[in-house]
Amino acid sequence: MIERYLLRYFLAVVEHGNFTRAAESCNVTQPTLSVGIARLEESVGQRLFHRSNRRVDLTPTGAQFAEHARRIEAQFNLAEEAMKQHRPDAIVRLGVLSTLPTAIVAAMAEALAELDGIRTEFVEGRASELIDRLDAARIDLAVTMEPQGRHREQFEPVASEGYALALPAAHPLAQRQSIAAQELADNVMLVRRHCELLAATSQHFTARGVRPFFAARSRSDDRILALVAAGVGVTVMPDCFTAPGVARVPMEDFAHVRTLGLLVRKEGAVPEACVERVRGVLRAGIGGWG
Repeated sequence: MIERYLLRYFLAVVEHGNFTRAAESCNVTQPTLSVGIARLEESVGQRLFHRSNRRVDLTPTGAQFAEHARRIEAQFNLAEEAMKQHRPDAIVRLGVLSTLPTAIVAAMAEALAELDGIRTEFVEGRASELIDRLDAARIDLAVTMEPQGRHREQFEPVASEGYALALPAAHPLAQRQSIAAQELADNVMLVRRHCELLAATSQHFTARGVRPFFAARSRSDDRILALVAAGVGVTVMPDCFTAPGVARVPMEDFAHVRTLGLLVRKEGAVPEACVERVRGVLRAGIGGWG
């Protein structure tokens, strides 16, 4: 019999792609998690992961096992929820895309806090992480980008936006209507490591012979914006990101667009009032948050 904690170890490794981060998320040591994975593989009778120095990847057997593990964990979570009684407030677990501006997330928190009898738990992650958590019943509602595959039908699009350059307000090109990549050849760049278009942005500049110096790499959009405002460098960001001292100018021949919207867990019962509040804030924020 496979014990539940082994499934949770397994799903944590799948989610994080790394034993160290998976152990941290499970609040155990890495050796403990490694022993658990070894025990699970022994029970299954096959290897579930290909291991390398940088990350771990699922074997074909592991990928098949992951589908069953997610369903089992989802049922465990549903059973636990059904058995909980006398909860003073309903808890809505809201997954938010890590590339949403802090101001929009804060506005969602404020709007949801106005609802009586509901508490909100915020869970941040990349688009793929949010889908995995939705499948495992670890979140109830996700604010994310339009997904591909089987989740596309249940996705509710709310707003779309493009990507543009973020420059210091005093930058010589800050007042332009648009800027060609070649005009930034001698500029210092800042890298948003979690950007969904990181590869496409890099290819856009490289194809035009632009190989700039990178002054900083960060997963924090607030920090990147602060560095732009301080005159350290320029970067590419979704249009919804604004800040004092930062100018936003479109980039020529860079027409990428992202569609943001909602995914609601099918088995869940998210109050419609919560969905309405989140939808309204997202539409207002992407429509011109500032």
